[in-house]
Amino acid sequence: MLQEGSSSVTSSALKLFSMMPPSSGFGSPHPWLKELKSEERGLYLIHLLLTCANHVAACNLEHANATLEQISMLASPDGDTMQRIAAYFTEALADRILKAWPGIHKALNSTRVSMVSEKILVQKLFFEFFPFLKVAFVLTNQAIIEAMEGERMIHIIDLNAAEPAQWISLLQVLSAHPDGPPHLRITGVHQKKEVLDQVAHRLIAEAEKLDTPFQFNPVVSKLENLDFEKLRVKTGEALAISSILQLHTLLALDDETMKRKSPLLLKTSNGIHLQRFHPINRSTFDNLLEKDLISSYTRSPDSSSSSPASLKTSNSMNTEMFLNALWSLSPKVMVVTEQDSNHNGSHFTDRLLEALHSYAALFDCLESTIPRTSLERFRVEKLLFGEEIKNIIACEGLERKERHEKLDKWFMRFDLAGFGNEPLSYFGKLQARRFMQSYGCEAYRMKEENGCVLICWQDRSLFSISAWRSRK
Repeated sequence: MLQEGSSSVTSSALKLFSMMPPSSGFGSPHPWLKELKSEERGLYLIHLLLTCANHVAACNLEHANATLEQISMLASPDGDTMQRIAAYFTEALADRILKAWPGIHKALNSTRVSMVSEKILVQKLFFEFFPFLKVAFVLTNQAIIEAMEGERMIHIIDLNAAEPAQWISLLQVLSAHPDGPPHLRITGVHQKKEVLDQVAHRLIAEAEKLDTPFQFNPVVSKLENLDFEKLRVKTGEALAISSILQLHTLLALDDETMKRKSPLLLKTSNGIHLQRFHPINRSTFDNLLEKDLISSYTRSPDSSSSSPASLKTSNSMNTEMFLNALWSLSPKVMVVTEQDSNHNGSHFTDRLLEALHSYAALFDCLESTIPRTSLERFRVEKLLFGEEIKNIIACEGLERKERHEKLDKWFMRFDLAGFGNEPLSYFGKLQARRFMQSYGCEAYRMKEENGCVLICWQDRSLFSISAWRSRK
């Protein structure tokens, strides 16, 4: 059904497209497609993307190739929201096809170099353009401050020590303590030594300026290979753990374990089950989804990763093992921020549809706040969102790291690992809400769920922040 106020699709040409067999007219140029209005073009792009995904799932490469050719006539990385999204989903679908020919795929990607400086830049742009991480920092710091009341020796483990702004803010609060600042030690975990060096330099300089006793312990490691001995947790310290957008990367190991245990478990039909899709919000993509053109498109039931009760691996640490290891450290509080999306289905067509929703909301955020001609916006869309979309759509197995899941799945995992939910405080949520309001964009919203906070674009939940304590 259409949302109130939505206009019907009246273009006869567009209605004709919706009734076309997937192969009708494909492969021949249609210059008049470029004359479509923005909404009509968006509808047709969605139709083509979903059609192409089904061709790829069915290994019908001829039709997939023809569909990609038509999408390329309409998609553009510097166009409107739907054109930009389509450009990156098209690239992801093409990459998935090319993976069937490893030699060609490797040859085409042989000169791609991922620069550390480039990754640092695009992460900083994400931090500046969106309020998500800033709100996560506010809530995380407040939860830590409240849990550490009266403690004189504080140890924080940061599982993604890439942004010093969070801990600079905490140092400033601790330095103003009426009894004098407590001793603070931060253990930062990151894959890149260069990143940890930069964070250490900034934090040590700030601590010296504030005359606050401080130590920084860098640990260069991937999360799944983390040696917990290097965290140097000591008796007498009050421990806190901060994990921002990290734990989902461990889910690939869970998936591999499930495959080894039950090879048939992940086999699904290429068809999509008959279940009408219900639109979630009023973002660009969701408005388009409500139109009659794709009302017949459906999605399969939730096929996210299974219960953590079955998650074990003999190699690197999977989610269950990692959370159990964190629990054994007896933290007074652990604050976790994750993408609140269902991008971990076993069938890539399900993931594609869910990812279209999530990334359309993120692209909408940029469309509402940053000019289309901005080079910095292009970098975030291509080097961050584009790479995540490619990983979600084109990759499988251990290579697929962007396995975002909803908050209820994390509740189940934390519960089984021995953690109890620690509701975020009223004061912390008040600070976060005030920050969101000061950001100057009404479409950014906060909502509460089971003592946790969900950060939304309009009605679409995008990030969750939750706090946990060891149940002992």
